[in-house]
Amino acid sequence: MKKMLCLFLLLAGMTNVYGQKVALKSNLLYDATGTINLGTEFGLSNKWTLDLSGNYNGWKMGDDTRWKHWLVQPEARYWLCQKFNGSFFGIHAHYAGYNVGGIKFLSDNMENSRYQGHLYGAGLSYGYQWLLGNRWSMEAVIGAGWAHLDHDKYPCATCGSILKSDTKDYFGVTKAALSLIYFIK
Repeated sequence: MKKMLCLFLLLAGMTNVYGQKVALKSNLLYDATGTINLGTEFGLSNKWTLDLSGNYNGWKMGDDTRWKHWLVQPEARYWLCQKFNGSFFGIHAHYAGYNVGGIKFLSDNMENSRYQGHLYGAGLSYGYQWLLGNRWSMEAVIGAGWAHLDHDKYPCATCGSILKSDTKDYFGVTKAALSLIYFIK
């Protein structure tokens, strides 16, 4: 089935990105939250690429709400047909710093507390990329894995007294992206 799909793409003339080496991307899901983000993906071989993304949200959302964070997330990707086209599987790592709290829609705890700290972890992902044109593409990715959070808890978004220091391990969604991509030739 995979070979038939590759043959179809060859016959349809949709292999113009086969020789691509670099792509720039923006995750529209992060854009929707006001998070500045930029990703770049490098072709390593016919079926392997390295995706590097960075994200930053330093905006203050009112006096009692914090959603500040930065995140770095590298990912090695194996493409089932050819790089930058169709399905891929990835393994990613992540490291972030955060200062979040006073967020009413998440939980009572997040509404009444603030957490400041760092996280690190890793996960596996699946994605698909659609060619839109000679230089443009769209990509959807979902990933699951583990993150270790090391943080201090404060009584409110603007308070400076630490209530406690804690660590937590999270298992679940660690990556979600709907990205617009531009290829550099």
